Formats: sequence, C-alpha cells, structure tokens
Amino acid sequence: MISSNDFRTGTSIELDGSPWKVLEFLHVKPGKGSAFVRTKLKNMQTGNVMEKTFRAGEMVPQANLEKVDMQYLYKDGDDYVFMDMESYEQSPLTEAQIGEQIKYLKDGMDVAILRWNELVIAVELPNTVVLEVVETDPGVKGDTATGGTKPAKLETGAEIQVPLFIKIGETIKVDTRNDSYLGREN
Repeated sequence: MISSNDFRTGTSIELDGSPWKVLEFLHVKPGKGSAFVRTKLKNMQTGNVMEKTFRAGEMVPQANLEKVDMQYLYKDGDDYVFMDMESYEQSPLTEAQIGEQIKYLKDGMDVAILRWNELVIAVELPNTVVLEVVETDPGVKGDTATGGTKPAKLETGAEIQVPLFIKIGETIKVDTRNDSYLGREN
C-alpha cells in the first residue's frame, strides 16, 4: 500500500484490477475543507489516461511490477522471441505487447520487460540505439544554410528526420523516446 501523499511521477498503483502509472500529481490544500491529491493516471495495459482525485493520505495498493532483462533473438511468424538473460528461458511476445517501439528492435538487442501478475505490460528499449541508414535522398550542395532535415529509413524499418549531410550506409545514434537524430556513430 502507498499513501496518496507519496505519489510521484512514475509511481505505479493498482486501481480497479489494473496497473496505472502516475503521470502528473498536484497536492491541493484548499482554505476550507480537507486536502486532496489531483492526479493524471495512465493505464499501463490499455494506454488510457484519466484524471482522478484522492483524499490526502488515502491508502492505495501499489502495483507489483517486475522488471526482467531480456534479449531480443528473432521474429517467428507474428511473434517476437525474447530470452531471459538469467534463466535462458525464451518468451514470445506479440507486436501489440511490444507497442510502437518495435520499429527500433534489432536482433541481439538487450531490453527490459515489465511484467504485472505474469502479464507483459511494456517493453523498455534502451534510450539510444545505433542503426544504419538504408534509404535517404542525397543532400544537395548549398542546401545546408538553413540546417534542414530530410527523411531517412533505418535498417529496422523506422523512419526519422536526419540532417542533409547523412548518406546511405552511415550509422547514426537515435533517441528511441522521441524518434530524434542524435549524431553519427563511428
């Protein structure tokens, strides 16, 4: 159990039989009446967001989340197979379980799997990945004055905006949280 006074961004709680993550919280002490905590919560299974108000000090069950380090091995039909790095047990996950981060998934990549009651809730990729550019338009000489960007397709199929000087075959560092170009990799 966790008190509503201890809510912080990222805290996981259990409501109505589902795990929720606290996105925002605000402790309010009106001049008249008792204090309360206004929150914005995100359902970790469905992605739905709701606002809920708790009384100050109200006890709420904390979600029992388990984080397991796994390695992505290969795609088998519609399933993506991951291996537990401690027990070497293999687990297939569907595209829906992995979410939109699937576009950065590369063979041999280490990821963190978040489980709640043995159900996979989320797959957490590293914050940055190094990928090769497989398709992009050539940069035109003299086009760089404005610091423009162009679309580039990466080896995993992801498409991001890169600077005009990036060529096919170069390896670049990408931020998986906001799909942004971070720089060249040697």
